[in-house]
Amino acid sequence: MSASQSTARRTVLKGAAALVGATGAGATLAACSTEGNSGAGSPAVPTEPVELGAAADVPVGGAKLFRESKVVVSCAEAGHYKAFSAQCTHAGCVLDKIVEGEGNCPCHGSRFDVTTGEVLRGPATSPLPEVPVKAEGGKLIAG
Repeated sequence: MSASQSTARRTVLKGAAALVGATGAGATLAACSTEGNSGAGSPAVPTEPVELGAAADVPVGGAKLFRESKVVVSCAEAGHYKAFSAQCTHAGCVLDKIVEGEGNCPCHGSRFDVTTGEVLRGPATSPLPEVPVKAEGGKLIAG
């Protein structure tokens, strides 16, 4: 093989490697996307009052995730509710479950205390924003 053919071959191989690398990076970014789990593009907290459901659905000493409304509500004692946005402060994914008092972000594994909103495990560094909540006529109203 001549020197010019060898140089041309290396240039083509480098270009192909760069293309494969760029495609791989795109796939990695897509895998890190929050599209399916997020409220990205929508507010982290309700902008107007929203009915969540029955107050009785939140157990005393426990919490309930109202995923559709992106709100998590805890009840430390009967009739006393505290609510937070259920949208992760890291990348905007909506929490998917509560396990032993911790709200779980399915995208990158952040964990939040559902009674205080505080970050228990990153990559999130900011707590969940508090959401006003009240019980009216046996229903929880957030916002």
